[in-house]
Amino acid sequence: MLNEQLRHMLQAMPKAELHIHIEGSLEPELIFELAQRNGVSLPYASVEALRQAYAFTDLQSFLDIYYAGASVLLTEQDFYDMTMAYLRRAAADNVRHAEIFFDPQTHTTRGVPFRTVVDGIWRACQDGPISATLIMCFLRHLSEEEAIATLEEALPFRDKIIGVGLDSSEVGHPPEKFARVFERARNLGLHLVAHAGEEGPPAYIESALDVLNVERIDHGVRCLEDADLTARLVREQMALTVCPLSNIKLRVFDVMGDSNLRRLLDAGLAATVNSDDPAYFGGYVNDNYLAAFDALPLDVNHARQLARNSFAAAFLEPERKRAWLAEVDAFFDAARAA
Repeated sequence: MLNEQLRHMLQAMPKAELHIHIEGSLEPELIFELAQRNGVSLPYASVEALRQAYAFTDLQSFLDIYYAGASVLLTEQDFYDMTMAYLRRAAADNVRHAEIFFDPQTHTTRGVPFRTVVDGIWRACQDGPISATLIMCFLRHLSEEEAIATLEEALPFRDKIIGVGLDSSEVGHPPEKFARVFERARNLGLHLVAHAGEEGPPAYIESALDVLNVERIDHGVRCLEDADLTARLVREQMALTVCPLSNIKLRVFDVMGDSNLRRLLDAGLAATVNSDDPAYFGGYVNDNYLAAFDALPLDVNHARQLARNSFAAAFLEPERKRAWLAEVDAFFDAARAA
């Protein structure tokens, strides 16, 4: 059971969030507000009816409703409002820096211009209360040719995007499907990340490393099924952006007590805690910390390590990274002294 002192520390400690899909932060209240603003008809009678629909059995059943919710996003102001709502919520959780995923293909296939999407999200990041940067994700259930076209469409906005990622349905869409587009992105100097080892097998993590040459693994919780892979991830200190509440909601684990977060840390893996799609999965980043620490034998030393890991794994200039790591250490040293 989580004691009040540790609860306060988890909430107050400085942290970075490295696995947040901005479309997944779209709360039902804002969905209805934007639907009314844009004259979009929703198949739900009320905010509560929409919340009740959040009963997912797997990743695909979540994605079905996720894409329906995104249908209300039509104007630059819509993307700005959605992003600003997340940034304010993250600031309240003492997030200092966020690296935000966005899915342009979810919107351009609906006729929303790429510029509308990226300008709205990026402008909110400039105006928001925390540091935030953008990682453009390709939808892996679509073709690599469509991903390549999306990358080319993004080139005029290269200064607003720090990296590319790979998300959506994992099973049946291995990382190697996107080898060419990731090579092109790497040649452009973009950072590379990919979802792997959530629903997909450990082999997908290896492919993300060896074929896509990623710098971080999103999720990656199934790595422990392969001892050699686990040893490699530890040796390379390859960060894993773990999302505890998401893992439960999407049935990666049945209950939080089954989560392998503690085992990942004990193995020496550079695990971090993140919220994934907080509006759909029942919690923002502090909610994920609290749920995991309440159910697992995790203590203040794990909290400190997770906070340090979050900044160490971030795509930040060395000076900024050192400053935030020093803030983490000062926070925990002060807490210990008190």
